[in-house]
Amino acid sequence: MYNELTQSDIDKMKKEIEYRKCVVRKEALEAVKEARAHGDLSENFEYHAAKKDKNKNESRIRYLEKMIKTATVISDTSNDDEVGLNNQVELYFEEDDETETFKLVTTVREDSLKGMISTESPIGSAILGKHINDRVYIRVNDNYGYYVVIKKIDKNLGDENDAIRSF
Repeated sequence: MYNELTQSDIDKMKKEIEYRKCVVRKEALEAVKEARAHGDLSENFEYHAAKKDKNKNESRIRYLEKMIKTATVISDTSNDDEVGLNNQVELYFEEDDETETFKLVTTVREDSLKGMISTESPIGSAILGKHINDRVYIRVNDNYGYYVVIKKIDKNLGDENDAIRSF
């Protein structure tokens, strides 16, 4: 289970739980009730699909509640000149002679396709706490790694629109 969450992560999870309990649960129960009214349940695809959706919602609620219950709340603050959680970081990849931008987040919000990397990923763990112009070795495995240079750190990014990853 993901153990380290920021207060912002927990707040987002609580909002999702509330939405799922008040809106999605109500809709799912209504869909099951409506499908049940169509007759023979053994051959009623709508009924089975509605039950599956209802159970998936309940499972997600339990999952989020367990994550909150077992979480260790960590701070998302860092010094002005160092890489921390919820910071957007521009990295220069020496091997490729390219620059990429990433946002450093907790594991529940990571989404590499959106440039959001976890503090537990090879890049995230290597650059966390580092400073602008630091040359950092990113160890991928025992046989391979590469160097990046931290070019820019942007701390003024809100995370209101970053969703908690759904499984």
